[in-house]
Amino acid sequence: MAPRPALPAPESHAAPVPTSPAPKTPGADVSPALASDASDAPASDAPEPHKAPAPVLPAPAPALPAPGSEVLDSGTSDASAPETPEPSAVPPDSRDTLSGTPSGPQNSAPPGAAEAWGGPLAEARTGVAALSLRYQIGAALALAVVAVVVCVHLGMTFLHVAPANTVSKKHSETIADWIYPEFEQNWKLFAPNPLQQNVSVQVRAEIRAPDGGSRTTGWYDLSAQDGRAIDGDLAPSHTQQNELRRAWDFFVATHDDDNRPVGMRGALSETYLRRIMAMRLDRADAAGPDGELARVQVRSRTTDVPPPSWSKEKVSGKPVYRVLPWWTLPEKEIRGGIG
Repeated sequence: MAPRPALPAPESHAAPVPTSPAPKTPGADVSPALASDASDAPASDAPEPHKAPAPVLPAPAPALPAPGSEVLDSGTSDASAPETPEPSAVPPDSRDTLSGTPSGPQNSAPPGAAEAWGGPLAEARTGVAALSLRYQIGAALALAVVAVVVCVHLGMTFLHVAPANTVSKKHSETIADWIYPEFEQNWKLFAPNPLQQNVSVQVRAEIRAPDGGSRTTGWYDLSAQDGRAIDGDLAPSHTQQNELRRAWDFFVATHDDDNRPVGMRGALSETYLRRIMAMRLDRADAAGPDGELARVQVRSRTTDVPPPSWSKEKVSGKPVYRVLPWWTLPEKEIRGGIG
């Protein structure tokens, strides 16, 4: 059977199928005039036979421009193209800035800087090494002087407290001038027989009256007054504790049993003790409102410390007195002065 001849295709009056615009490629240079001419060109009226209509495809999403690429501004807005959001990511060049590490040619370190930065010259100098040469020499001299003075002081102190020997006997005056009175040593606490006596220093005065007469006061127990002043005091005065006691020890150590001074320090100890007596009597207002101090006399009262109840040791409870001669006060010491 012969095949039926194909009928001619009728004319198609369908509207032209719209085609989606091609996506813009980043960096492509598209002229606005050519784009407008292409969109305004009329579609051909002649149908294309034996050609099925092209399917309508969705428009592809516009590609984002690569970082650092330039996009030409055509001056026209494409209504059909969606707006591209600006990327919120931090640019790669800013990472170094945020991390605190400078980058770029303007911050590049010169060659060899890393080696010099980590070398021994980069260590910070402290102490004496941070000073200039002139001040380093001055500090070294000061330290040397201090070391010499400390060594001399230790040597003098050792010769003073050590048993008598050839060196201490030959240089006894030099050692005494260095030690007394500021650095005097007292080893009674560590002696085999510690002090077991109570010593009280007492004084009385002869008062000259305005009419020419005179009178003698009773004995003032100055040691008892100092004891009452520091009794119960958590931080007693060093003067209240030691001034009178050290003055009496100084006097006894520089006088013989007949109360005669031995050497120059004997006269000095006598003057020192007399001035303390004048000041203490004036503080107690012993002369009264109209009288004045003419002479003073000092004595010591020594008693043995009683032994404990469980001890078989027997001591005498009778006090022993050491009475000094009368001392006439100079004019400046009459009212408690120390001139």
